[in-house]
Amino acid sequence: MNKIIQKIGWPRLIISIFLFSTYIIAPFVGIPLSVALSDTFVRFGMNALLVLSLMPMIESGTGLNFGMPLGIEAGLLGALISVQLGLEGWLGFGAAIAVAIPFAIIFGYVYGYILNKVKGSEMMIATYIGFSSVAFMCIMWLILPFTRADMIWAYGGSGLRTTISIEKYWQDVLNKPFGKLAETIPVGEILFFLIFAIIVWIFFKTKSGLAMSTVGKNDKFAKATGIDIDKSRIQSVILSTVVAAIGIIVYQQSFGFIQLYLAPFNMAFPAIAAILIGGAAVNRTNIWNVIIGTFLFQGILTMTPTVMNAIIQTDMSETLRIIISNGMILYALTRKDGGTRG
Repeated sequence: MNKIIQKIGWPRLIISIFLFSTYIIAPFVGIPLSVALSDTFVRFGMNALLVLSLMPMIESGTGLNFGMPLGIEAGLLGALISVQLGLEGWLGFGAAIAVAIPFAIIFGYVYGYILNKVKGSEMMIATYIGFSSVAFMCIMWLILPFTRADMIWAYGGSGLRTTISIEKYWQDVLNKPFGKLAETIPVGEILFFLIFAIIVWIFFKTKSGLAMSTVGKNDKFAKATGIDIDKSRIQSVILSTVVAAIGIIVYQQSFGFIQLYLAPFNMAFPAIAAILIGGAAVNRTNIWNVIIGTFLFQGILTMTPTVMNAIIQTDMSETLRIIISNGMILYALTRKDGGTRG
């Protein structure tokens, strides 16, 4: 029993028990279990790809990607250009991704180059870069030449709105093919995530993927075997940035709005907390860490407000979110072991 608990980890076990207990309590406080599970799966579908984007940088030893806002900003640019062109449905969704990827590659390359210059301080510098990119893009959203009426401020204002609706463009395109089933479970989003998860899993079985993981596990051994460490690290950052860009577009098509300005500021922290809850360490992770962690974290964020409000008449969701996010990050930074690829 002790070995099982040690393998699972006390934090993950406690969080799992807490989440399971909220599902048990839910029907007794007027929340149908089917609705509770449906809401959890919806949030899972929205966020899973963003959590997956952390995996390449963790595996390469480049650290937890606190610079995720760079990828998110690339995704926002792709989404905005798609809307500016008036593209709808699958064409609009595909165009948003196609436009976002080149931006993400450029951002990722510059980001990776900087991280290679500050080895040992990656997470601190990544946080600074992530926050700085959001501040810089706040200016760009005011001066970029977008002109569509439903994107810019009304009554002669300049710049883009804080939130831009994509309802008439490509909202929920991933789930629409599945009809009524998608009203309960976001089948399209989950399948889309699984496709990317399989691609990432296969990548880490290739020569480049194995080299990337070797750099993360033992850079001296990697260097001795002829692996270009800096190149592998930059590749991991680019891959992480590209997946994050696609992830935010998936998030937007589910949410129904493009959120600009300060919205990307703290999006990295929930994703990082989720993968750490799933069992990842700072230089080792796997697909199961992404799946389990996203479900646990998003489940708690979904269930806590309604259940706790019904029981004690006080909204504790934000408090719990802060405790879980920061607690799991601190927990992971003190770990010496973690998951393996799988």
